[in-house]
Amino acid sequence: MRVLEPWVAAPLTEFLGESGARVALVMTSAGQVIAQHGFTRSLDVMSAAALGAGILATTDELAHILDARTGFGAVVHQGVRQGVWLAGFDTPRGRWIALVVFGPESSIGLVRLFFARFAEQIARAAPPLVPAREVLAEGFERELDQSLRALFGAS
Repeated sequence: MRVLEPWVAAPLTEFLGESGARVALVMTSAGQVIAQHGFTRSLDVMSAAALGAGILATTDELAHILDARTGFGAVVHQGVRQGVWLAGFDTPRGRWIALVVFGPESSIGLVRLFFARFAEQIARAAPPLVPAREVLAEGFERELDQSLRALFGAS
């Protein structure tokens, strides 16, 4: 498992164990990868993130156009050997997306149940978001003023 945010690791590990998921990708709504498990190539991770974010953005826009006030929820595809669960969830860090691949040892119901718990755990575990502050070097304004005076010949 690879995680960008360490506080995501425990909830993701628990989700994987409980749901029986084989592969998981957690990303921002823009497709920035936060955590991943089960991928063998980084190219696959980046492709899945871009496609997952695009699919969910398209689905959300369709819901908006059709005036579905609560959205459509998860996008689920069930194949013969595996299924895919793609859903967005709100965090204190903004809207995130999870892409989950599960096999016959699991089910859509299990993934749905444990995904809801995972989203709640992420929301609780997220450290407060500290707004970025612009920090200027001490004396910056004085030095800028002196440079401008020197440049334009003002006294």
